[in-house]
Amino acid sequence: MMTPAARLPIQPVAAFDRIGEENAFAVLARAAALSAQGRDIINLGIGQPDFSTPGHIVDAAIKALRDGQHGYTPSVGIQPLREAVAGDIERRFGLGIDPGRVMIVPGGKVTMFSAILMLGEPGAEILYPDPGFPIYRSMIEFTGATPVPVPVREENGFGFSAAEALSLITERTRLVILNSPANPTGGVTPKAEIDAFIAGLAAHPQVAILSDEIYDQFLFDGEAHTTLLAYPEIRDRLILLNGWSKTYAMTGWRLGWALWPEGLFDAARKLAVNAWSCVNAPAQFGALAALTGPQDCVAEMVAEFDRRRHLVVDGLNALPGVRCAVPKGAFYAFPNITGTGWTSAKKLATALLDEAGVATIGGPDFGVFGEGYIRLSYANSAENISRALERMDAFLRKTPAA
Repeated sequence: MMTPAARLPIQPVAAFDRIGEENAFAVLARAAALSAQGRDIINLGIGQPDFSTPGHIVDAAIKALRDGQHGYTPSVGIQPLREAVAGDIERRFGLGIDPGRVMIVPGGKVTMFSAILMLGEPGAEILYPDPGFPIYRSMIEFTGATPVPVPVREENGFGFSAAEALSLITERTRLVILNSPANPTGGVTPKAEIDAFIAGLAAHPQVAILSDEIYDQFLFDGEAHTTLLAYPEIRDRLILLNGWSKTYAMTGWRLGWALWPEGLFDAARKLAVNAWSCVNAPAQFGALAALTGPQDCVAEMVAEFDRRRHLVVDGLNALPGVRCAVPKGAFYAFPNITGTGWTSAKKLATALLDEAGVATIGGPDFGVFGEGYIRLSYANSAENISRALERMDAFLRKTPAA
């Protein structure tokens, strides 16, 4: 008989060894720990708006609670909210979509998880942007599929190349993930590249597309968002990811939405029933108010991000050994730090936090092509951004590169 001391530790199945992480949360925790020790930490690491959720959205959620919206909702979301999503697409892009294919989910990651889980398996290949949101690769590896990075290059303004992406598709490719405007680079892929990519997909009818458009309203310098919904020839294999977290400063509400092709919608619904039942009921009424209420809050937030964008880019380009392309979207800068002499971007990011009190994220946390870069979120006040840049300047001038 095995004694208690001889028992082997309980282990999860092998697939869990392949799950990665999103290091922005680890940096957030480290920054919080340093702050608790009395350190003055400026956090340019986490990617969430530093604004409060607009009052009319909060009021709508509170009213829903007071009105007794305390129970389960349909697993795909309340019907008025699904219709409001369709209405928002019509208002902003002039495109009609079927509310019956809209699913309300608890955050953007849920759609990534669902799509990759449905289409990823050993022997399959999934293309994803690199540098890109780290959960893409993490989930691909979890399913046993082969992750195929699509390089996102500084010389292309951090937009993807249609020719390069198409060249990576094989008969084993099941899914291609696109993200524009992009995290972590702030890159916006030109419409001409998207046109070329969609045209090339005609030769690969087995390939589904996951378009992560969570930053679709964070655009600058006259850029217009090119939604993949505008291409009817791929509607039957397009999964579109969006939500409220960034646009309405609702990260903690955990609210996203997805548009699924008819052939995959019921599988997504079943996954919802098995995994999360439904989305928090009063939060959905807050989301309804966000889409149907005044939109000046969005315009004001984007305008403020634009002002900060100029501040951070100008400041980064003045740092010794640093160059920074001008981001056209989202609220991130992705400066090239190869000229500083630091050969490891993660080591530089760690040193900036520990020694200069500035939280950033090392580029390799976003993929194999992220080396030589760090990510800064300008979702912080202009005053704090200026202070952070001053600290980075002093650090780089006095600290030997490692």
